Amino acid sequence: MVKAARVLEEALALPSSERALIAHELIHSLEPEDADAAAAWTAEIRARVDAVESGTAELEDWETVRARLEAVGLE
Repeated sequence: MVKAARVLEEALALPSSERALIAHELIHSLEPEDADAAAAWTAEIRARVDAVESGTAELEDWETVRARLEAVGLE
């Protein structure tokens, strides 16, 4: 456990961007990657980007989204 405490202490001394990268990698390492799920998410993201870039996506301005989030207590 002393080793983990030392690693944590050293990690906390890093700049926030490097800490975020380490946190991301540690969280990612806790669950095995599901190749099918990763491929599905990649396809979904690509489809959404394509829709935005082609102008076919229905977009909302931030104020509309924010009001809806506030209405349900999520902001």
